[in-house]
Formats: sequence, structure tokens, C-alpha cells
Amino acid sequence: MNTKYLLIIVVSLCAFSCSQEKAKKTNIVQVGDKILSRADLEENIPHYADPEDSILAAEHYIRVWIVDNLLYDVAQKNVDDKAEINELVENYRKSLIIYQYQEQLVNEKLSKNINENAMWDFFKNNKDKFVLDRALIKGLFLRIPLSAPQVELVRGWYRSISPSSIDNIEKYCVQNGANYDYFVDEWRDFTDIVNKWPVKYRNETEMIKNSKYLEQQDSVYYYFLNITDYLLPGDNAPFEYAKSNIKEILINQKKMDFLRKMEDDLYNKAMNKGQITFFDE
Repeated sequence: MNTKYLLIIVVSLCAFSCSQEKAKKTNIVQVGDKILSRADLEENIPHYADPEDSILAAEHYIRVWIVDNLLYDVAQKNVDDKAEINELVENYRKSLIIYQYQEQLVNEKLSKNINENAMWDFFKNNKDKFVLDRALIKGLFLRIPLSAPQVELVRGWYRSISPSSIDNIEKYCVQNGANYDYFVDEWRDFTDIVNKWPVKYRNETEMIKNSKYLEQQDSVYYYFLNITDYLLPGDNAPFEYAKSNIKEILINQKKMDFLRKMEDDLYNKAMNKGQITFFDE
């Protein structure tokens, strides 16, 4: 394939001056009566910083598009039983539309009907079903530039996390380009927090159990972590962490009854309106 031509395409795709309307009118390749436009190509390939990567992605997409359409044209001419295929396609289309409509109804009707009390009752009676496969923590995470002043004050604040300490931390972070994450009132996946940490620990469970206050530094930042509470793999999950799963379970439990009732209502209304006709043999 002409690499120079592809480079021109890729560069033009990345140009801000090229309007969407112009892209729609620019065609790249045609196979039979099928045309691949520049707008179609732009929608289907990722934009890489390196033009060479964009060229490879564009070349691959264009080749696949050409081969697919060539195969389709050949298949169209050589497959005899197109009526069966059309029937299968129509049945699939009908099933897909019905499924999407039912899911839409379930999301609209059932999601709002699952209240907090129902979720709590289910959780209370099924705690053993919700077991953690990962550690959760509550606490405070801080990252401060090495050049920031009065780090000793920060050490006292992050260990205290009293309202006045949090207020001091917020002001300090704004003034010194630091950032913090306060999650004393909510459970967080420990992996999400430790991924920000400069040192990887071999045994994260032991680290959580034995270290309430953690401090590290690299060539750029100080890192501080205050673990105010924790749960380990194998512990029962807290309600707020399990809520989304509980809601999904309760929705699925109600889903079949809801859809069955909806189908019965639809059938009965159609019968009453005379929209269904049975023919005698």
C-alpha cells in the first residue's frame, strides 16, 4: 500500500483545520459500490503521537476493510440460500431489539424500586455471600514535593487528621503544589492507593496489619499514608462496598417476574383491543 499516501491521510486526519464536513466528503478507497471515507477511517483508528504508528493502524484498517468487502461480494455471488440467511438476520435483529427494550424497561422501572432498606435487609441475611478478595482501607493519602517547606508540620497533621489538621493540610497543599486524598469515611481498594506508592511491598496484608502510618520518598516527592481502618481478603465485605452487587442481584431476582407480567399485560391489552386474530382451520 502507498505509505506516502497513507502519511498524507494520517496528517490530514490530525489537522485541526480540517472540518468534519470536509472529512465526510473525502473518500479513500472504493470496492464495488462500497466506499471508505476519511471520516470513517478517523472514527475507527486510534490517534497515536507517533505518525508511523498511525500509518500502520490506518494501513491495517484499510486492508481489512478492503478484504472484508471483497469477501462479501464473492460470498454474495456464491451462497445459494440467501433466504435462510435473511431470515436468521431478521430473527437476530428482532431478538436484539426486544432485548434492548426489555433492558431499558428494567433499568427504568426496577432500578428505582430497589431502595436502601431492601438492599440492607438482603445484605444482613446474606453476609457470608459477600467475601472480599482484596484488601480495603480507610484513611488519608498525601504526596508532597521534596522542595515543600515545613514537612514536620505535615507529619503531625496527617497522623492526627482532626478537623483542624485537615484544614491545615488543605491550605498547605494549595500553597505548595501538593495533593491529598481524604477517604476516612469510605472504603477504598488498597491496590488503588498502593499504586501511587513509590515502593512495592511483597506482603501488602502484613503491611496493612502492622503499619498504621506509612512514609516514603523518591527523588521527587514525600508520600504519607494514614490507615484509619482496614479489611483484609477473606473478611466480609462492608455494606457500602457490596451495595452495587446487591442491587444487581435484587434486580435480577425481580427481572423475570417483571418481564413476565409485562408480556401478559401486553398480550391481554392486544386481545381486548382486537389486535390479535386467530384463524379457524
